[in-house]
Amino acid sequence: MVSEALQTDIDEELKDVMENWLANMDDADLSKTYGQRMELLLASRDLDPLLEEIYDGADMFVKKSVWAFGGDGWAYDIGYGGLDHVIASGEDINLLVMDTEVYSNTGGQSSKATPTGAVAKFAASGKKVTKKDLGRIAMTYGYVYVASVSMGASKQQLMKAFIEAEKYPGPSLIICYAPCINQGLRSGMGKSQEEMKKAVDSGYWPLYRFNPLLEKEGKNPFILDSKAPDGTLQEFLANENRFAVLEKISPEGSKKLRAQIDEEIKKRYQTLALMADPKSICDDEATAEKDAADKAKDDKKK
Repeated sequence: MVSEALQTDIDEELKDVMENWLANMDDADLSKTYGQRMELLLASRDLDPLLEEIYDGADMFVKKSVWAFGGDGWAYDIGYGGLDHVIASGEDINLLVMDTEVYSNTGGQSSKATPTGAVAKFAASGKKVTKKDLGRIAMTYGYVYVASVSMGASKQQLMKAFIEAEKYPGPSLIICYAPCINQGLRSGMGKSQEEMKKAVDSGYWPLYRFNPLLEKEGKNPFILDSKAPDGTLQEFLANENRFAVLEKISPEGSKKLRAQIDEEIKKRYQTLALMADPKSICDDEATAEKDAADKAKDDKKK
């Protein structure tokens, strides 16, 4: 209707504001700025039927922020088909996943977000397979904004992710590390923010952002915001009953699964680091070749 109105005989001030609104209607801040000006101008004028109809729809001038909230049971498991369908639609919608890594509200059953070695209902002897990587699955679309965040580890990174997701003109997925009572934090739920930081420091939970808009600028769309695991993974796991209880029930089984998750987390970090800096693999290979060549020279001398 605004496009149609611009083809009619309207005064220059209103025309200028309408053109600016039309060019920025998908921008939250600018749509508000020009939308408010357009509403004021329309209110101060005698309106024909078309402008009257536009004025009646003034509540649509400011870009709407649309969010869907859910837990990991919904996002990773029983609702994954719906979440995937929404992502594939390409619509400008934001999806926020509170990842407690278990069906928290229905009794603590294991979900596809439950990590290796964690004890939960239907995984009484510890989950034997690795956690589904929802973030990397979503990234394969190429046009979805994806972020993995942990408030206690970095509030700045969390806010960056929210702002970027809101501004991104397409589907966005933010996966939040969310400690819950089913995890059995030995330090207590009052220390959940500290637990979030430990999860990131140990490498258990990575922080990253994948912004397809960066690729259009010739930049790498993937940014790894967390550092390499600091070696405290086993200490982190021991502080949560979902892992620690298995050590009492089945020491050998616990040892095997703890080693398995340790290896999984190391490999995941290596993969994410490579995504953040593809050149690193070339540098590593060049270093390895040089070391091999130097060793061959030394062996020949000997």
